Amino acid sequence: MKFLRYILFPIVPIYYLVTWTRNKLYDLGWKKSKSYAFPIICVGNLSVGGTGKSPMIEYLVRLLKSDYKLATLSRGYKRESEGFKLAGTTDSAKTLGDEPFQFYNKFGDEILVAVDANRQNGIENLHALNNKPDVILLDDAFQHRKVHAGFNILLTAYGDLYCNDIVLPTGNLREPKKGAKRAHIIVVTKCPINISDKEKEEIRVRLNTEAGQSVFFSSISYSNNIFSQTERLGLAQLKGFTLVTGIANPDPLIQYLKSNNLEFNHLNFKDHHNFSAKEILDLSRLDFILTTEKDFMRLKDEKSLKDKLFYLPIEVSLDKPEEFNKEILDYLKS
Repeated sequence: MKFLRYILFPIVPIYYLVTWTRNKLYDLGWKKSKSYAFPIICVGNLSVGGTGKSPMIEYLVRLLKSDYKLATLSRGYKRESEGFKLAGTTDSAKTLGDEPFQFYNKFGDEILVAVDANRQNGIENLHALNNKPDVILLDDAFQHRKVHAGFNILLTAYGDLYCNDIVLPTGNLREPKKGAKRAHIIVVTKCPINISDKEKEEIRVRLNTEAGQSVFFSSISYSNNIFSQTERLGLAQLKGFTLVTGIANPDPLIQYLKSNNLEFNHLNFKDHHNFSAKEILDLSRLDFILTTEKDFMRLKDEKSLKDKLFYLPIEVSLDKPEEFNKEILDYLKS
């Protein structure tokens, strides 16, 4: 795959020009971007792959759900349904996509969870509801410039900073790194817990942020317990198991489990992988399966896995949560 990416390097200038031109047309107002009279917070990234968007959305839900009627709006990647869909009790990862279903599974009726590839249409449908939301959280919509979000949170992974990358197809950037200028807040995610202030400052310099942009640093906080649909176990109780992952970057999880001296085999699949019947059969022959919460959403309805499938929850841990929260709340109050 890497070799193919290098071969495709001559396409990089073309991709750069196309995406740069698209952004410029929006910046100049020649392509129309719709603004709204109510708060919309966008969480996104410049890179393909996992930067921790779902945990950040969940962080914002926990921060705001007591004081605001919230809705999340996602594309619903790889779902079997089409158009606008509001999550309900009969939905699954197949009808919503794994990440939106995770939001619905976790927060239920505390928030509205919707999917629509056309974000303008999704916003209009949400605001036409009788119980319309006060605030909409846009999941992975930084490049969806037909919507002008009031507040943009840009995520970049500690081990894969956008400032060190180039655009597709050789690099991982969806658009030129200058697109970061649209962000109000930049969060460097998946940092080591012991990252020093000196290294934080070095990263700030490398990101070359604009005046007024805030930079925060976050790490992954893992639960001490794992969960099935009916049971909770202490992580330390595990003696031997198979780790099954279908996410963009499972390395932090692998490192965390190894740091706890846990012994396991690892079956790795592509991000958002839809498991085939044969793969489900193979998994059913395993004694004990640990997976991510996102993967659990795709597998939890498989009866053959019911008694052996567990997931490890994660949350975002910010270096300066009070300052971060204040910026979000100040935007909403304004």
